[in-house]
Amino acid sequence: MEFVKLEGRPLKGKELELLKDFLKRNDLDYDQGIEYSVCLLDENYRIQATGSAEQNVLKCIAVDKRARGFGLSGSIISYLTQYEFENGRSHILIYTKPENREMFRDLGFYPVLMTDEVLFMENRKNGFEEFANRLISESPKEALKPDMVIGSIVANCNPFTYGHRYLIEQALTCCDYVHVLVLADNRSSFGADERFLMVREGLRDLPRAIVHQAADYVISAATFPTYFIKEKVRGERAGCRLDLELFGRRIAPALRITTRFVGTEPVCAVTSQYNEEMKKILPRHGISVMEIERMRSGGEAISASEVRKWYEKGDFVGMRDLVPETTLKYLEKKKKRPEA
Repeated sequence: MEFVKLEGRPLKGKELELLKDFLKRNDLDYDQGIEYSVCLLDENYRIQATGSAEQNVLKCIAVDKRARGFGLSGSIISYLTQYEFENGRSHILIYTKPENREMFRDLGFYPVLMTDEVLFMENRKNGFEEFANRLISESPKEALKPDMVIGSIVANCNPFTYGHRYLIEQALTCCDYVHVLVLADNRSSFGADERFLMVREGLRDLPRAIVHQAADYVISAATFPTYFIKEKVRGERAGCRLDLELFGRRIAPALRITTRFVGTEPVCAVTSQYNEEMKKILPRHGISVMEIERMRSGGEAISASEVRKWYEKGDFVGMRDLVPETTLKYLEKKKKRPEA
């Protein structure tokens, strides 16, 4: 049987509707944010197999039951991998149902972590080990000694504020060293490299704060795909649990982390729910969770979203009490650049 390839960056109009309908028949949803899709069609222009990509994550992969046995999954993965490589992405991820483990292993993917609801895989056999070794290499030798008290903070820092710095300073009063993992999500207002730079510069006077780029192994709500989980709330919870299990089972042991610090969350319901899940999951792995009252300015908790509002207005006086001088200078310089 011969198949015709249909692709789009992304698909639109009638072709997109055909794709959504095909996914629905295969108990999948079309994930918002998809940037590329490829479909294999039969002689009647009916979709028999499909797959999509968003950044370096492959998603919405499905093959019609009647077309199985023709190697279409391999063809779809091949097209998607080619697309990723053409866009300079060599590290490719898949989040899927646990029952798909063998299928994707046969297609060149390796498990990173599995929970009851989600299987996280990558195309590198030792990808996580390389990530863990990088974190270790970025750490002072003293921070790796068994008698050290080691804490951790995971944050987006979009951008880095006095609130973030306050949380880190409080953590350092309880720990010998604190690992600060800056999320690698490039969907934030400021890119991953920008945010890492702001955090590193803003903590340069605190040598016991070890700043890392978190890469693909610290999962944010923005990047976790829920196309294979029908209920949105259940999908958010599944992503949250996967992230926390990965931290508890693999990241924390590599760095000897015994405490994770978070700020109180009075506004964002998703972050508040994440913090509650953290209190349930991490203690099972021997990691305590310390929630610290957020720093306030003018009676309000300091918020990165508030800083972004001032930034959009170009009002650097308004944000002066909310961000360190290093962040302020970076944002002023960025605003003057033509691309800003």
